Amino acid sequence: MSEKLINTIAEMQEEEALALAKELLASGTPPSTILDDCRSAMEIVGKRFEEGQYFIAELILAGEMVKAISTEVKPHLKISQATQKGSKVVVGTVKGDIHDIGKDIVVFMLDVNGFEVYDLGIDVPPQTFVDKIKEVKPVVVGLSGFLTLSFESMKETVAAIKAAGQRDSVKIMVGGGTVDERVCEYAEADAFGIDAMTAVSLAKGWTK
Repeated sequence: MSEKLINTIAEMQEEEALALAKELLASGTPPSTILDDCRSAMEIVGKRFEEGQYFIAELILAGEMVKAISTEVKPHLKISQATQKGSKVVVGTVKGDIHDIGKDIVVFMLDVNGFEVYDLGIDVPPQTFVDKIKEVKPVVVGLSGFLTLSFESMKETVAAIKAAGQRDSVKIMVGGGTVDERVCEYAEADAFGIDAMTAVSLAKGWTK
């Protein structure tokens, strides 16, 4: 573990973090270790966000840094590691909403935590979720939305999953800027994630 890399990411030192990651790769540091460091750094960032020390801008920057490092690191992962895929998760921003910053951070954090993530993108109709669930048989489905109008789309998506006979086979989490427990209950989801780290914790709990 490189405390220096973790701290560099956590302190928002973008250029230094990428340069250090490349240096670690060149010196023979296992790619998986570097990804572990990224995950540890994002945990720190997430805690600082929860405590009010960081805001959405820092979350976005940290996500961009870790994405850039991941792009450098992943080609160096051994084939055996790359083929060891974890539990499947389907994620998308629901119909009528095109916000994807939060979703993208969640997708990345799930990915570096070993999940096999299928990102359906933005403005995703309920039927697309249904079709993807049928195709890949995930354990977890994540519905993202920022606008208040997305609440109805979340409810419709869960209803479509239920109508397709898939509800009992998946756990559904909802998340987004204004999503809370009431929205979760309204949509008839299993839980809501206030941030990316919560989403990862939920997925881990459901896939043990």
